[in-house]
Amino acid sequence: MNVLPCSINTLKGLYDISGVEVGQHFYWQIGGFQVHAQVLITSWFVIAILLGSATIAVRNPQTIPTDGQNFFEYVLEFIRDLSKTQIGEGYGPWVPFIGTIFLFIFVSNWSGALLPWKIIQLPHGELAAPTNDINTTVALALPTSVAYFYAGLTKKGLGYFGKYIQPTPILLPINILEDFTKPLSLSFRLFGNILADELVVVVLVSLVPSVVPIPVMFLGLFTSGIQALIFATLAAAYIGESMEGHH
Repeated sequence: MNVLPCSINTLKGLYDISGVEVGQHFYWQIGGFQVHAQVLITSWFVIAILLGSATIAVRNPQTIPTDGQNFFEYVLEFIRDLSKTQIGEGYGPWVPFIGTIFLFIFVSNWSGALLPWKIIQLPHGELAAPTNDINTTVALALPTSVAYFYAGLTKKGLGYFGKYIQPTPILLPINILEDFTKPLSLSFRLFGNILADELVVVVLVSLVPSVVPIPVMFLGLFTSGIQALIFATLAAAYIGESMEGHH
C-alpha cells in the first residue's frame, strides 16, 4: 500500500498552496524569504484590535459589570460552550486555542467587509481581509492539525494510532489520508468563501449603483461570521474526536 507516499504528496501539496496567487501582491523581502506584505499589514491590524480589546476587557473589571464587560463575558461564555459541546470532558485547556482561532477569523472576515482597505494605495496589489489569502488560511489549518494529533497522543499515548485500523484494517489508507486532507478542506473552505464574497461585492459595485450592493454586503457580514464559526467548530470537533476516538 502506498500510504506513506500518498501522505507525503498530500503534505507537499499543502505546502505548495502557499505559491497560489489570486491577483497581484505586494511583497517584502525578509532575509531570503519573499512574503505577502499586504497580508502581514492587515493581520497586524487585526491582532492589534484583538489585543486592544483584550486589554480593555481585563483592565478594570467591575463587580456590577458594564455593558462592555457584559459583551466580553458573553463572547467568552460562547467560546466555552462551543468548546465544551464539541470537545466534551477536558475542554478547558483548549478554550484559548479555539477562542483565538474564532476571534482572529471573525475579526479578519469583518475587517474585509467593513473597512475600506482598497483606498490605501500600494505599489502592487491591494489590501484585503487576511483570510482572503490562501497563506493565512493554511497557516490557521496547520496548527489545527497539530492540535488534534497532540490532543490524541496526550490522551491515549501510542494507542491513539489504533483508530486508523477501526473498524477494519482495510480502511487504514483511507483513515490516514482523512487526517492529512482535513487541513486542506479547512483552508480551502475559508479561503474560497471569503474570496468569493469580496469578488461578488466588487463586481456588483462596478456594475450597479452603490446602493444596490448594500444588501449583499450585509449578507457578506453574516457569511463571514458563519465561516468563523464553522472553522472553530470543526477545529474543536477534530480535537474532541482525537481524544474520544469516535467518528
